[in-house]
Amino acid sequence: MLGRLEVLPVRDPRGPEARRFIQLPFSLYRACPQWVPPFRVDMRALLERRPPFFEHSPGEFYIARRGPRTVGRVMVLENTRYNARHVRRFGFFYLFECAEDPEAAAALLEAAELWARVRGLASVVGPGGMGAGTGVGVLVEGFEHYYSARLDSRTFRMPERVRALAGKVLARGHFRLLEFRRKRDLLAIAPRLGEIYNTAIAASHPDSYPYTPAEIARVIRQFAQVAEPSLIKVIAYQGQIAGFVFGFPDLSAALQRARGRLTPWSLLDLAAECRRTDSLIINGAGILPQYQRLGGNALLYHTLERTANSGRFRRGEMTQIADTTSLMLADMQTLGGRVYKTHRVYKRDL
Repeated sequence: MLGRLEVLPVRDPRGPEARRFIQLPFSLYRACPQWVPPFRVDMRALLERRPPFFEHSPGEFYIARRGPRTVGRVMVLENTRYNARHVRRFGFFYLFECAEDPEAAAALLEAAELWARVRGLASVVGPGGMGAGTGVGVLVEGFEHYYSARLDSRTFRMPERVRALAGKVLARGHFRLLEFRRKRDLLAIAPRLGEIYNTAIAASHPDSYPYTPAEIARVIRQFAQVAEPSLIKVIAYQGQIAGFVFGFPDLSAALQRARGRLTPWSLLDLAAECRRTDSLIINGAGILPQYQRLGGNALLYHTLERTANSGRFRRGEMTQIADTTSLMLADMQTLGGRVYKTHRVYKRDL
């Protein structure tokens, strides 16, 4: 007997429903070797609505239970800045996880739809809605909405024509490559990089929206924890910062060992993983529109190629590239990337 199904809102971020919301994916995926768990403290902060996202946008959390068992969860939200930017009336569902229980899955999504209807929204879309850097879509086969590409060090080579173009771009003297040795120097320009994100990425990525100053400050704090100055490539055009590409050491193995718990030992392990990992994550690239056809892309990727092929890394990954960002997709192919993951986003009109 499965037991009676209940869908409950998470009212108290410190109560039992909140603990069940946080624990569910740890129970569902404990035998999955590919799963990289989030830190529980970050999920608790979300339930407490501490991220500055909630200063401009509302959201609600639900769990599905059968008797004593938690069998599903979902977050539903209205990203008011996204809707204003894209002139839409979308609600979003996010953090959707469910056991193999079709009735529970349907009931959770119905709860999300009802929440959206009450707010006068026209559609529900997801998983996603909290910005391009927070994870979007369900991993599936075939349908092409979001991509991840794998780069092997043996194939991560710029074509000679692109390498030559990068040399010409530098020789003209308009573009200059900014490289950093100290994290504090990198952090000094981080607010400007946030502005470029709002202009370059938020304008083209289908799940993005312009971040508020408080959201940019929060991203900078997170960025500071994992940024390695030598892997962050920034270009300036006639003295003005024009674009960037972010490389990060892949910390997935240490995050798996942490099992969602932020302790002194897990922090030490994360620091050690920064030094020993042989995998590079390329996540976040943007060039202001007025500089995108002037060779800035070639310059950024040429210097990233030198770093990736320095002998430290054996592979790289370009994560969740939207199919609407044609320039980024072209860059991925130029770099020898191979699509190996596809994420699907669903939309239902109400």
